[in-house]
Amino acid sequence: MANLGIHVLEQATAVSVPVVADSGLPYVTGAAPIHTASKPGKVNTPILCTDWKDAVAKLGFSYDWDAYPLCEFMYSHFQLFGCQPVIFCNVMDPAAMKEEAAAKEYDVEEHRVRLPLAAIGSTVSVTNGETALEADEDYSVYYDDKTDSCVVELLETGSAYEAAKLSVSYTAVKPDEVTLADIVEGVGHVDDCMTAVGKIPDTFCAPAWSHDPVVAAVMATKSAGIMGLFRGKCLIDADCSENGVTEYSQLPGYKNKNNFVDENQIVCWPMVKLGDYKFHLSTQLAGLMAKVDTLNSGCPYESPSNKALKMDTCCLADGMEVNLSWPQVNIVAGDYGVVTAVNFLVGGWVAKGNYTACYPGNTDVKDMFIPVSRMFDWVGNTLIRTFWSKLDKPMNRRLIDSILDTCNIWLSGLVGTERLLGARAEMLESENNLLDLMAGILHIHIYITPPSPMQQCDFILEYDVSYVESALAA
Repeated sequence: MANLGIHVLEQATAVSVPVVADSGLPYVTGAAPIHTASKPGKVNTPILCTDWKDAVAKLGFSYDWDAYPLCEFMYSHFQLFGCQPVIFCNVMDPAAMKEEAAAKEYDVEEHRVRLPLAAIGSTVSVTNGETALEADEDYSVYYDDKTDSCVVELLETGSAYEAAKLSVSYTAVKPDEVTLADIVEGVGHVDDCMTAVGKIPDTFCAPAWSHDPVVAAVMATKSAGIMGLFRGKCLIDADCSENGVTEYSQLPGYKNKNNFVDENQIVCWPMVKLGDYKFHLSTQLAGLMAKVDTLNSGCPYESPSNKALKMDTCCLADGMEVNLSWPQVNIVAGDYGVVTAVNFLVGGWVAKGNYTACYPGNTDVKDMFIPVSRMFDWVGNTLIRTFWSKLDKPMNRRLIDSILDTCNIWLSGLVGTERLLGARAEMLESENNLLDLMAGILHIHIYITPPSPMQQCDFILEYDVSYVESALAA
């Protein structure tokens, strides 16, 4: 039967809009004082934090960064570099990592008793002499991150407002019970990011733990195949303790001994300080990379090297200052393939180093240079996200042309903005045999050339005699 009338039908657009992958989005594993959080996230689960207040609400905060290294990253990324978001994975479980603190008598000052930050507020029990006090009637409990304490404050309307001494017992968390196995498990939960928070990170960090060769190896493995598909980079620190690297010449042996030679690893040394605050260099490098990427519209084609860090000195784990001369920095960053920090000429403190950990053993440009390797990761991640919806569609000429056109238009845009020197997508006959095509397997060859970072510029000075002749000629 005819369908009378005039009808308008819509045809799917032949070219797709690329779903550009996130760049500079960190996934950070470690311990946080989550028992102090007002809206605590789940333990061993990716937690997306969009700003400082969001992070404090979901993870809590403490200035004891040795016990709670996620707080170091929070402070650096949100407060110092002003970057967002971050995906955290807290592995400290207050329900399991805890101990009882027996009742103890405390002096009351200004109607307050200060307990260690480790105290779990809901477990606090207070007595005045023989009388048990009631929470929210006689006292309230809150956390003061400025003094890193759990505060028991007597209420003016309560029965013990003028008490001079109180007996307090509580249960305390034990962040020192976090083990290597907990960190490794936390790193593995990166595969849950898409379902948990709807984002795929491309930077792995584990401050205070990444120097461990097991953790570093697992981070590198996950960086090479997030969810078995996406790629990223892991930022790892060389150990700055007395058992690690205390002077720059030890770095090559340390890298080889701990197998820090993967193209997906970026090795950092030493630590850095800003006032009284001490940071792992990987923490600040993550913030710097995110900031540089953001300034370039989310494209990681520019190296973080020679960009400003938030610091005033380099140091070891014990706080001892490290002062590298320019020739020493040249060796560390240029010969050893390690990212460091330098204050040279009038630029202030900047990161220095363009190499991934695979250098100097691997000198393939796409592997050894940080921005080039990250561009390969980013382009690959974008292709996966863009064309995932094309899977299982009929593999006909229209589909193939749609994929090729979408790729080439997007790549041409990157070439036009000089984020790539050149790029193209082709379907090569030599790579697409009949059996593969019959099996529904399509091979698209992507050629890309990201710009290498300029590491050296030589000016040749020559005395030109001809200028004397021309200047003095009559």
